[in-house]
Amino acid sequence: MKVKLFLACAIFMAFVSHSYAQQTKTINGVVTDANDVPLPGAEVKVIGKDIFDVTDFDGNFSLENVEVGDVFRVTFLGFAPQEIEVTTSSDYSVSLQEDAGQLDEVVVVGYGTQKKRDLTGSISTVDAEQIEKTPTSNAMQSLQGRVSGVQIVSSGSPGGSPTVRIRGLGTYQNATNVLYVVDGTLYDNIDFLNTKDIKSINILKDASSSAIYGVRAANGVVIIETKSGKLNQKPQFEYDGYTGIQRAQNMVKMANTEQFVTMAQESGSQPDVQFVMNAMQRFGRSRINPNVPAVNTDWYDEILRDGIIQSHSIGVTGGGDRVAYSVGTNYFAEEGILDMKNEYERFNIRSKVDVDISDRFKAGVNSLFSNATRYLPENGAWFRAYHAVPLMPVIDSLNTEATPIRYSNAQLLGYRGTQNPFQDLSYNENRQKIRKLLTSLYLQFDIIPEKLDFKTTYSHNFTALEARNVNLPYTLGNNFERRSSITRTDNNISNQYWDNILTYNDEFGDHDVTLMAGASYRDEATNSFSATGQDIAGIRLESSRFLNFADPESFSNNVREIGRRFYGISYFGRLAYNFKDKYLLYGTYRADGSSKFTQNPWGYFPSLGVGWVISDEEFMQNNGVFDFLKLRASWGKLGNDNVAASSGANTINVVTAALGDVPRTGITSTSVFSNNTWEVIEEKNFGINIETFNNRLSLDADYYIRDTEDAILPVFIPIINTSIDRNSGVIRNQGLEISATWKDNISEDFSYTIGGNFTTVDNEAIEIEDDRGYIDAGTAEFRQRTIEGEPLFAFYGYERIGVYQNQAQIDADPIAVENNLVPGDLIYKDQNGDGVIDDADRVIIGSFLPDFTYGGNIGITFKSWDFSMNFYGQAGNKILNRKRGEIIFTQDTNFDADLAINRWHGEGTSNTYPSSAGLRKAWNQRLSNFWVEDGDFFRIQNVQLAYTIQSEKLPTTRLYFTAEKPFTFFDYNGFNPEVPNGVDRQTYPVPATYTVGVNIKI
Repeated sequence: MKVKLFLACAIFMAFVSHSYAQQTKTINGVVTDANDVPLPGAEVKVIGKDIFDVTDFDGNFSLENVEVGDVFRVTFLGFAPQEIEVTTSSDYSVSLQEDAGQLDEVVVVGYGTQKKRDLTGSISTVDAEQIEKTPTSNAMQSLQGRVSGVQIVSSGSPGGSPTVRIRGLGTYQNATNVLYVVDGTLYDNIDFLNTKDIKSINILKDASSSAIYGVRAANGVVIIETKSGKLNQKPQFEYDGYTGIQRAQNMVKMANTEQFVTMAQESGSQPDVQFVMNAMQRFGRSRINPNVPAVNTDWYDEILRDGIIQSHSIGVTGGGDRVAYSVGTNYFAEEGILDMKNEYERFNIRSKVDVDISDRFKAGVNSLFSNATRYLPENGAWFRAYHAVPLMPVIDSLNTEATPIRYSNAQLLGYRGTQNPFQDLSYNENRQKIRKLLTSLYLQFDIIPEKLDFKTTYSHNFTALEARNVNLPYTLGNNFERRSSITRTDNNISNQYWDNILTYNDEFGDHDVTLMAGASYRDEATNSFSATGQDIAGIRLESSRFLNFADPESFSNNVREIGRRFYGISYFGRLAYNFKDKYLLYGTYRADGSSKFTQNPWGYFPSLGVGWVISDEEFMQNNGVFDFLKLRASWGKLGNDNVAASSGANTINVVTAALGDVPRTGITSTSVFSNNTWEVIEEKNFGINIETFNNRLSLDADYYIRDTEDAILPVFIPIINTSIDRNSGVIRNQGLEISATWKDNISEDFSYTIGGNFTTVDNEAIEIEDDRGYIDAGTAEFRQRTIEGEPLFAFYGYERIGVYQNQAQIDADPIAVENNLVPGDLIYKDQNGDGVIDDADRVIIGSFLPDFTYGGNIGITFKSWDFSMNFYGQAGNKILNRKRGEIIFTQDTNFDADLAINRWHGEGTSNTYPSSAGLRKAWNQRLSNFWVEDGDFFRIQNVQLAYTIQSEKLPTTRLYFTAEKPFTFFDYNGFNPEVPNGVDRQTYPVPATYTVGVNIKI
């Protein structure tokens, strides 16, 4: 009986098992957001089984061997997870809702990650979607106006890198040398990186966040995470390409021939009047006005052109059971707007592979090869074009002595300089070949799964920079002849890093703790070799542009080689702790050793951050206002060795003295050396994070005080009449940063985003240990001075308060009488009231650092259309218009139209600009706020309109049009008000860029 019962049970179980086996099947589905927009990269996993998939670019997924009753879980970053039970249906539509405030978003920090809600420092994040909208060779350009606390100064030159300042100028030397960390590897520049390869950019702004990177982080840290593949992900192919034009905007209007002749006649200079007559004799008289020459050349218009820009990227990501990969290639090309061989071309190949060797052992390799060629502009052409007289043509057919092209020469009319910018454009070629091989590999072992792991990473950044500057021979007449020459320079840069990190994570009860300890070694070496040869045989042939074709005797004193090598070793640790997800603690400690400092090679730098999530307190529950509210505070120190190493000077002076009424000649020897040590950045930061209106409005604000102690300054040593770099000052930057974003979904078809940010920066030299009480920069004629209580490199000169209008005003002013001034001369303020205008009346007349910057964005999505616009502006900064001010050196050149139109030419005509004659007087040529102008501007930064085609029969295709920097509004008399150091002598204009592109995902 028992046997029969057992057999019956066995048959029944087999039948049941067989029945369920028959229900094993494959299901398909699509994952979208609340607006039915597909979510690529969402993870779909059957709970309790090793069955999962990742959605493709259209949000589709497929799960095999599932059974009725199984439950699969769908997760996607920034959205609340959802669990769905498998029924008899084979098709599923999953709509995910955004997670409240997206506070569980993971942010990349130094040597690890943290949840956004757990941050105690000041960190800003920019995602790939925003970065990709900017057509540029350098990804940092895409951040302009998007991040509070970060100033980006654009570069208009092809392949040029923008100037990046995070929270002002913190050091006198290398003041803008930001640290870039790309997938854990350190770089000084990211000109090799394709914007399409970037997943996100995180900017660590305060010392607490940056301190884990130690000596390289003093000026801020930019962490870049590139795109990666995922395990068990089908291959996903993507092509993105655009092409367009770059065009100069806000062209500087120069005085035309009639205005120039008028000013020459008003100047009182008889030679200048004669030069005008010479031009009429050589080129004829104007038919419209026979009193001026026939030629009316707009030199800026002549040297400018439209430039083509294009980019093409192909990438594939995916993964199997144990290997995830992301590979791609990019071609980028950009022509400059200067009409010469001025362009940039780059070809990249990259790969990123991660391998699960076992359940506890992982490895990965990240490599990139970049091959770029850059033809640098001859920036002297901008300077010449500004000063070239309009009554001279580009080509002078009468100048038979000019070869190989009959370019005009202003000297033939009597002027001192040749002035024609085309000699620079046609006869100079400056080429750089830049090859970079960037490789990093890591091994990671889970000592205790999901709790304790060890990771070792080796990175090598190798750059080979080959520069060739060719000066072709030519003549311009008037005995002006240039010999041919070539300068070849080879720079090899090899930076190696080895990091070893031990990380422990654990959660127990209400406690969440992460402990990290690590050691880092760096080896940074540079070698540079250069040689110059002249009289190159066959120089006009590309095949002859090598030094072996030069005159062997021309190499004398023209061959040099230099090299440097620095080592560093660091030990560091970090504690990240939260209690009940409400009370946050974050601390780091780092010991850095540097070979730059011989007497004190070690520096020790702690940091601490705390946070309080007030909105999670019981008394804040259901408050009806705040969905999330967190207070933050941090303090930290970090060292900076990116400064001059210990140095000195040894001088010998010949002196004559009388000994017993007999003159004797001898020598004195003086040695002065510095024993530099660390610059130490100490920063205090106070912040708040708010989410409100059902998480539609987010608001972040920070106030910081950032002091650079023991700042290395060039201290003047009277005994040897020179300056030595020494730890001798304190620099302070302090300010307020505010950013806000409003997001809302009006309907399934319509959503929008509005955002803005505002930043103030107050830069100040707190202490200067120099007997003079100040540090000078610039030149004697265009002085910049750093004084206690004032910004670094401030412009230092006289305060112009008006223009003398008539003789009665002259007679009533003793200063004017004493200096033989006349109506049309500038009036300077007598600062000390002693009745004399002298050096004691010079004051700070402005800084190139803005008082505040601001930015904003608008994004609208309607069905398959999306539109975005960004704007950016700054105020309070000054620009030294040095190209205008160099009339002090070259008085027989042209002027800009603003000067010609607004010059003083009679009582009441101007109380701002001097007369034509006054412009030539030394009194009016002194550095004053006449030459230092406002640099305020407002710009429409980026506009993009796109349409996405989604069809079962076609790959997902996005068509887009982008206008980058289409409109800039400002009063400065230059092409654009973005001048990195505030001195505009020959600054390359920043063009507007218009592109059309397509993105295809398969």
